Order: sequence, then C-alpha cells, then structure tokens
Amino acid sequence: KKAVEILKVSQPYSNHNGGGLDVTNDGVLWIGLGDGGSGGDPKGNGQNRKVLLGKILRIQPDPASPDEPYTIPKGNLSGPGDRQEIWAYGLRNPWRFDVDEVSKTVWIADVGQNEWEEINMVPLSTTGANFGWNNREGARPFKGGKRPAGAIEPLTTYSHSSGGCSITGGFVYRGTALPGLVGNYVYTDYCQGAIKRLSAGSRKPQTLNVSTKSPSSFGTDAEGELYVTSLDGAIYKLGPS
Repeated sequence: KKAVEILKVSQPYSNHNGGGLDVTNDGVLWIGLGDGGSGGDPKGNGQNRKVLLGKILRIQPDPASPDEPYTIPKGNLSGPGDRQEIWAYGLRNPWRFDVDEVSKTVWIADVGQNEWEEINMVPLSTTGANFGWNNREGARPFKGGKRPAGAIEPLTTYSHSSGGCSITGGFVYRGTALPGLVGNYVYTDYCQGAIKRLSAGSRKPQTLNVSTKSPSSFGTDAEGELYVTSLDGAIYKLGPS
C-alpha cells in the first residue's frame, strides 16, 4: 500500500525534534514535538498555541480521506486561534512520553536547557495543560520568566549538578516479569545511565540495580516488558536479577 502523509511540521533548527508516538485504544494518535530547536526557544514556540512545536498533539488519522487525513478528537485546545491538534503545550523537548491507559495518566519526560530535567504527570482527561517552557525550566524561572497562570508544576526534577544531563523517558511498567515494578514509571538519564523508577503519587525516585551506557530510548513488547536502547549499539531487556 502507498504511504499517506498525515501531518508535516517544519523544523526551524536541527535539534529538539521531540520524539515519541502513541496510539490509544480509541485509535487516537499522540505525537510529541520539541520546541523547534536552537537554545532557549528563541521563537517562543513553547507558549505559542498557534504553532505545533513544543507540544503534545492528538489527532484521529483517517488515511482513507486524502483531503482530510485526520480529524480532531474531543479534549484538545479549542480557543480562538488555537491549533486544535494541541493537547498540551509549554514543552522544550519531550523525550519521551507514555499514555498509560490503566492508570489513566500521561507521563512526559522533558529535557531541560542547562540546569534542570523534569518529569510531568497529568490525568488522561486533562485538556490544555501548560508545562511552562520557556518561562520555566523545571520548577524554576528561566531567564527571569514568570510562571504562566495555571501552569502545571513538574512531578519531579533533578539538576545537572547531580550528574545528569538529558532525561530519557520511559513507560509505566505493565509486564509480569518484575511484579514489584508494576505501576511504576521507569526512566533514565543519557549521562547517568542508571535506570530509575517513580511510583504513582511519589515525587522521590528510586534507583534500580541496573544501568546502561548512553541510553537513548525505551520500548515495550506485547506483554508489557521493558526494553532500553543504547547508543552503544545494543538493545537491553529488563528482567529479574
């Protein structure tokens, strides 16, 4: 079959491409996009609800319709001038996100600028969450910016002074091989490499007894088991020790 282009977004710079796609059981496609790149979001895309960069998008693909390849599901932004593909905004570079339909929550790991990495978690029923970038980096002002009214504070943050440099978001674990991990959000950092977990309702992560070099992403299989990709060229599967 011939591929159908559903959505195309121009990228003004080479970095901050975001990353991550998810399809929920209702057939809605979720898309994570970075702010467009450079440093500090010079075009102000994160807070601009008229552009798709620096956002989490939700669309309902319909590749059978060449004139309208997708529709807008209920629950997205719908104000005057808003791009209605937008579900949440104020993100720098979501790397990556997880829509956990069991707990009905969305987890977003957002890469920081120079000082702070963050994890955001909001209910799946949320509409129009603003995570603050580029007024905020983590839970702190960025270059004197003020917290936007109603902005969502991160669930947890950590500083680059702790040895991290770039958060690598994962998934809420729903497998069976690691029963003690069920319901926990699992993530890591590109520089640290230590695999960590964050339990629902907690702001204090725990470090697991496993790490890898230069972890770039996570994945899951049909049974909900977790995998970690590394820039050393390997794919690792998490299992019991």
